[in-house]
Amino acid sequence: MLPYILFAFICAKIKGYKIKPIFKAYTLYPYAIAELIYLLLQLSIFMHSYSLVQYSKIISSVYLYTLIIPIMFYKLYKPGICGSVLIMIGTLLNKFVISQNGGKMPVYASLSKITGYYNKSAIQAVDSIHIIGNESTKFKFLTDYIDIGSSILSVGDLFIHSFIFIVIYYTIKEINKSL
Repeated sequence: MLPYILFAFICAKIKGYKIKPIFKAYTLYPYAIAELIYLLLQLSIFMHSYSLVQYSKIISSVYLYTLIIPIMFYKLYKPGICGSVLIMIGTLLNKFVISQNGGKMPVYASLSKITGYYNKSAIQAVDSIHIIGNESTKFKFLTDYIDIGSSILSVGDLFIHSFIFIVIYYTIKEINKSL
């Protein structure tokens, strides 16, 4: 997801690392391709085409697995383990809130209504895991309520996607060591 990549770039720049060399790092090319596919998924949702939604779980998994390449190549074992623990915590939080809400993840849209990403009827028709949140929702603070306009995230999702930030940041750091 682009916000995590941009945040990694900003943090690396603040620390004084050069960003340009990362674009020559072929170990991140599979991740870049996965990012493009993910952006196509997001774009299709914006265009109200939901045919790719059925593949979103596979796309998300492949997306995260491509980050194993820079972890292995640059020997980012400690950041990789830290990121993996955060993925497990995020997954447990998401599974917990889903189990408390009848096997569904409640969604609360705000900014996405303005950007056009959110479509109430599509959630009910196409998406088998999400429901629209209401007053009977349990553990609202763990549901999908963090709306960034192109996605609605939960606290668990933030933990899961922080893995992206960690790997990109430490890859930049490692590449800068060899300059």
